[in-house]
Amino acid sequence: MEAKIAVIGDRASVMAFRTVGFDIFEAGTDTQISDLIESLADDRYSVIFITEELVPKKFGTADKYKNNIVPAIIPIPGRFGSMGRGIKIVHENVEKAIGADIFNK
Repeated sequence: MEAKIAVIGDRASVMAFRTVGFDIFEAGTDTQISDLIESLADDRYSVIFITEELVPKKFGTADKYKNNIVPAIIPIPGRFGSMGRGIKIVHENVEKAIGADIFNK
């Protein structure tokens, strides 16, 4: 079975992902983002990329899936570049996994 990959963000940030075969979705409100993540998980998407601008809005829903193998919900920089939110989440997850903050030492 081929893995399905989704990208959520504003049109300018996500359009390029269509050229590599990813499914793109636009969402702006908290409810739209939460509903979309739920729908994509139900549709068996393996990976859901989401622009950092939307990360604070959706994390309640994403937390539901953080202990599952799929879908992997991964923050990515949007059209204005990195806001540092994605790497912050990576740091927190690594610290939780190994018990130490190896990035700030």
